[in-house]
Amino acid sequence: MRQVKVVALGTAGPIPTPERSSPSFALVREGEILLFDCGEGAQRQMFKAGISPCAKMCIFISHLHGDHVFGIFGLLHTMNLLNRQHRLQIYGPQGLRDLVEAVLAHTGLKPRFPLELLEVRGGVVRETESYLVKAAWAEHSVPCLAYAYIEKDYPGGFHPERAEALGVPKGPLWKKLQRGGEVVLEDGRVVKPEEVVEPPIPGIKVVYSGDTKPCNSVVELAREADLLIHEATFAEDLRDRAEEEKHSTAKGAAEVALKAGVKKLVLTHVSNRYRDLQLLEGEAREVFKKSYLARDLDVFLVTREKPK
Repeated sequence: MRQVKVVALGTAGPIPTPERSSPSFALVREGEILLFDCGEGAQRQMFKAGISPCAKMCIFISHLHGDHVFGIFGLLHTMNLLNRQHRLQIYGPQGLRDLVEAVLAHTGLKPRFPLELLEVRGGVVRETESYLVKAAWAEHSVPCLAYAYIEKDYPGGFHPERAEALGVPKGPLWKKLQRGGEVVLEDGRVVKPEEVVEPPIPGIKVVYSGDTKPCNSVVELAREADLLIHEATFAEDLRDRAEEEKHSTAKGAAEVALKAGVKKLVLTHVSNRYRDLQLLEGEAREVFKKSYLARDLDVFLVTREKPK
């Protein structure tokens, strides 16, 4: 079984509250952390969640508004003090490099570990053997990226009895078929992988919106995701303001989830005006039943069974 753990480190809007820290979500997978946005105090929230700043990690910044990016500098300072060794890659829109390098230059903060600042646009921004991260432009008041963590497909289940019946000898040729390659037998017959292997099974998909009004680009990025994390700054009575400021209401986020066909919606980036959290969650559930308003340090587990 594959599993990723998504931790809501910070779920506030632009103004943090005693209950809500600045925006940040951590995706924990197989000894690696993918951090989406890095609001102030992110490292303190990581400690609370049992996430080490020294772990193998990369950071994806949606946009350069302070509530989403100011935590980088405290986190880098903490990493230095803890003698981090792993390389750290920070992805984000144009301007990220100038911002980080200016702060480092004027504060004397010099990371004692390899640091890469990667300015990206839409498309695949990171790829490993087991997953990729795609970015798409959201619609906010400044350039803003949404990100999708997409695991690569599982190979389908292999049927050895079918391979034997077709005369494929056990050994390297079986492995080649399992990996999607055709094999040619001694008598010249060609055996295709679909004759002995089930169709591939999609891996886990988690999408993080950053700040945005409801938009088609996020709908398409989130298509059939297991989990969509979407901002929900306002309740429905402030939909006009949300539209003007290019934010989303909880109901607007739910409309995105419904259009995208996701399995679960997590609402975040809540304005400090709201104490009645059931209001936002209730408005979202009128449209999309599996809507959940995140609290700081909430954990969402996403699992996928391997084929037998």
